[in-house]
Amino acid sequence: MQGELEQRVAAARERLDDVRREVGRVFIGTSFAVDQLLVALLARGHVLLEGVPGVAKTTLAKAFAEALGVTVRRIQFTPDLLPADITGTYVLSPRDGTFSFRRGPIFANIVLADEINRAPPKTQSALLEAMQEQQVTAEGDAFTLPGPFMVVATQNPIDLEGTYPLPEAQIDRFLIHLVMGYPKREHETAMLRAHETMRVTAAPVLTEQELLEMQDVAQRTHVEDDLYDYAVGLTRHTRSDPRVLLGASPRATLGLVQAAKALAVMRGRTFVTPDDVRELAPPVLAHRIILRDDALAEHAVRVQVVQTALERISYRKAVRPA
Repeated sequence: MQGELEQRVAAARERLDDVRREVGRVFIGTSFAVDQLLVALLARGHVLLEGVPGVAKTTLAKAFAEALGVTVRRIQFTPDLLPADITGTYVLSPRDGTFSFRRGPIFANIVLADEINRAPPKTQSALLEAMQEQQVTAEGDAFTLPGPFMVVATQNPIDLEGTYPLPEAQIDRFLIHLVMGYPKREHETAMLRAHETMRVTAAPVLTEQELLEMQDVAQRTHVEDDLYDYAVGLTRHTRSDPRVLLGASPRATLGLVQAAKALAVMRGRTFVTPDDVRELAPPVLAHRIILRDDALAEHAVRVQVVQTALERISYRKAVRPA
């Protein structure tokens, strides 16, 4: 049984490398961002990409979705966007006088929510049920979304004109928050050279069934009880930090473990290590923290809170009787 799992992990790692290379043909930058998207995909989570306009957030999201070989829909969030524009609504058929449900763009495997904080909170919250339950409800009727299902949202910094902060409940639904800054000098130069030639798009290298199988492999990755205690210790420490008004939730603890299992598969292992948990703690926990002082409510400070937890909470292997 263990040998079978090891073979599936090795196969999954090889296929994920194919995705990474294909996205790299379109998105010019470090592989870190692509790796974070892959972690969220295997962990059945969602990703929030944040950065100023023009740093290739949408380019990365589109290339990633194209390489997966599944259905993709893009939603451009605007101030006049309505919840029904996302989830769908019942429409009247003039021919027979009956109502039928017209599905919105949320019914796809990968949903690109572009500039999500351009829309008001009521519209943003239309994604809550979909992200948590993988279904939408319209007029009391529930409709199941296809699997795999993943939301990749982009947002601009909230101090830019015409943006709305995401509600805390929705931020908590994003497994990973990735802040994208300006590219390195060599990457920006390479981007200019690439735009001198014909623009390329990512080719699909996976299938829907392969994605579902890889998600199953990640779910079966082994986690020692000591690592569960370690993850709980990290999130609990964020709740007791004097700078924090609201710390990481139990959903964050669960997300941290699921993300660590996904990272283990990407590294070709059937088990999670403490380093997996430590590496993913900042992108999984920091965005969920609410600070007491609004003047200090910056992402860098939230990351400092998580780093403090990593410094003060050490991993201890329990001694068990033979």
